Amino acid sequence: MDLKKHIGIGFRKDFSEELLESDILKPAFIELAPENWIGMGGYWKKQLAKAAEKFPITCHGLSLSIGSPDELDYEFINKIKKFMKEYNVKIYSEHLSYAKCDNAHLYDLLPIPFREDAVKHIAKRIKEVQDILEMPLAIENVSYYTPVAAEMDEATFISSIVNESGCNLLLDVNNVYVNSFNHKYNARDFINNLPLDKVSYIHMAGHEQISDTVIIDTHGQAVIDPVYDLFEYTTHLLKPVPVLLERDFNIPELEELQTEITRMENIVAKTWNKKPAIA
Repeated sequence: MDLKKHIGIGFRKDFSEELLESDILKPAFIELAPENWIGMGGYWKKQLAKAAEKFPITCHGLSLSIGSPDELDYEFINKIKKFMKEYNVKIYSEHLSYAKCDNAHLYDLLPIPFREDAVKHIAKRIKEVQDILEMPLAIENVSYYTPVAAEMDEATFISSIVNESGCNLLLDVNNVYVNSFNHKYNARDFINNLPLDKVSYIHMAGHEQISDTVIIDTHGQAVIDPVYDLFEYTTHLLKPVPVLLERDFNIPELEELQTEITRMENIVAKTWNKKPAIA
């Protein structure tokens, strides 16, 4: 799998045909949410097959709900495993959050209390998922707008889960920036306190500042300069890993997305000396 370029793009139906039929956008890989494609037939099944022929695929889930009090959905996890085998997926990541409670899907990614009992609960669930999948799970630091019954800081919470479960870390640089702005902490210090040796994947995205004191993580705008700066700082601390540009809506011309990819490629070319990442 050739990843001499490290930067991928989220696979969106909005531009899938143009991505597959033209060379305007040149990602090293594509990422998709497996639950949006499992069981898909017809035209979109064929499009996915074309995508798998052209690009390596990574998976970023939405429905595992690793922090939920509900029992894990083992049937769903086995569907994920089958899907990843079919498309030779080497990275499966999920959000450090929960999206189900009392068997109801909440259609949002809600924050988990930064507590020791939550660490134990989540680490146990991650181990179960990894045992079924027979591969590490990468958990993502999420954006949140108010802490809930916190007993420890977020970096300690994340580190404790990673260390106890043996999972990997998906480091979302934009989420760090958003949280540092909203909760008034130093983003670089936060990153320094994470288990950086366990980072296997990076996300980059845009956001929207709605007031002088609040940023909303939207994935609907271009990445801003301070996030690029934080990304460059972060790459100096890490081994080469795949990097994903997220753009979920308000999709611009593909030339604009390629400009963002190229800027990230130039950053990692300086810090990682063009060593291939592993995906």
